[in-house]
Amino acid sequence: MSPDSINLTRIGKPGKPCVMVIFGVAGDLAQRKLLPALYYLAHHRLLAPEFAVLGVGHQEMDAETFREHIREELPKFAPGQVDPDLVNELLGRIHYLSGEFGDPGTFERLRVRLAELDQTHHTKGNYFYYLATSPSFFAPIVERLHTAGLTQQEGSWRRVIVEKPFGSDLKSARALNRKLLDYLEESQIYRIDHYLGKETVQNILAFRFANGIFEPLWNRQYIDHVQISVAETVGVEQRGNYYEHSGALRDMVPNHLLQLVSLIAMEPPISFQADAVRDEQAKAVRAILPLTEEQVLRDTVRGQYGEGLVGGQRVSGYRQEPRVDPESTTETFAAMKLHLDNWRWADVPFYLRTGKRLQARNTHIVIQFRRAPFVLFRDTPVEDLSPNQLVLHIQPEEGMSLRFAAKRPGPVMRLGTVDMDFEYGATFGQVSSTGYERLLLDCMIGDATLFQRSDMVEAGWGVVQTILDVWKALPPKFPNYEAGSWGPRESGAMLERDGRSWRDFPC
Repeated sequence: MSPDSINLTRIGKPGKPCVMVIFGVAGDLAQRKLLPALYYLAHHRLLAPEFAVLGVGHQEMDAETFREHIREELPKFAPGQVDPDLVNELLGRIHYLSGEFGDPGTFERLRVRLAELDQTHHTKGNYFYYLATSPSFFAPIVERLHTAGLTQQEGSWRRVIVEKPFGSDLKSARALNRKLLDYLEESQIYRIDHYLGKETVQNILAFRFANGIFEPLWNRQYIDHVQISVAETVGVEQRGNYYEHSGALRDMVPNHLLQLVSLIAMEPPISFQADAVRDEQAKAVRAILPLTEEQVLRDTVRGQYGEGLVGGQRVSGYRQEPRVDPESTTETFAAMKLHLDNWRWADVPFYLRTGKRLQARNTHIVIQFRRAPFVLFRDTPVEDLSPNQLVLHIQPEEGMSLRFAAKRPGPVMRLGTVDMDFEYGATFGQVSSTGYERLLLDCMIGDATLFQRSDMVEAGWGVVQTILDVWKALPPKFPNYEAGSWGPRESGAMLERDGRSWRDFPC
């Protein structure tokens, strides 16, 4: 079986006839992620013949100029070599509408243009709107779509994909949810987290519930602790304006990291239907014990990178980055210890960390099992028993590894550590994707399993709200870690107090 056929099988059935409307189509997200994802789906014949794209942007240009811009940019970000014929085929589906998102006239022109595309591409009146814009436009765009009659579902479907950040705290997330639900049904709202489109993340469910080996051990009796790390070598690049208002905690924890926590911690759903899975995820996040102010001071760490060496190159500190306040108190690193208060996970700590300008780019989940009793080895040269670890590698390489002890060859009882490794690329053929491919396709077919529901979003913000409040009240002393390190020393000390340590990759 070829890698292409394997990819096709894993992704699923083709999308349905529809128009994808991209607000903010000239921005980085659309150029770097969305359009390459559509090319990937076209390559695997997963776009319906009746599929079309309408980009909406404030730049004045005609459709042909826009298509030529895509033709130039697509090879920079598409997975692998691009096929010119396939690019031409995709460009034939792409159209452009210029207009300001705050102008009601833009949405009247959009309504007329969509009716024309229904006729030319036979899309059956099915539309989904991707809000690749500043969060300040999320609610106004949805309101104006509703006013223009573009959210009503009468014999067709209408969906909205909302990017992160979904709010900036619990209060604003609740307000945004209420605003969207004034004009949309919950089933129409697809709150996207591209991490959930990655193969290893999706495979957590298959791994846990399709194998009889691990699920009986997946509890407080056998698991010592869980680590989830999202490490990046890059700084904020040109996103200083956004990052100054976000920081590492808001940017990563309520969405990416807590989504991973929920998949690791959830109970088995009764089916793979969207709400069955999301019901169990929401229960897991709601089981996280809220931190007290004292616990925030003890069990959370924040940091900001100063200058240092990354990949052998000297880089500047966060405060020297473009569009960043020279005296900024925004964190670029966040770590914390959380507990879930339920029968499966009580007393098992979940350690989370995320940061920029760290030593290596790696996202992974470590499941560390409890150590075996040492009594059998007391009268042998063995000095210690290392705990077993299961590691789920999410990026840059996707796969899994299991670490266990084995006897070294020879007449004396000596132990060595062995890693059994599984890599997606080596086993199933290389998968070059960002996660957006799967999520765009799921929206086209109406599968919301990998998208966040309103209660999940609010539960996530509820977990971090006390942290936000305490950090805001206590000005930090930044910078407190060098670019190219593994973050502030306090991060390692947080685990050392518990007799544990982070597992860093590569190692």
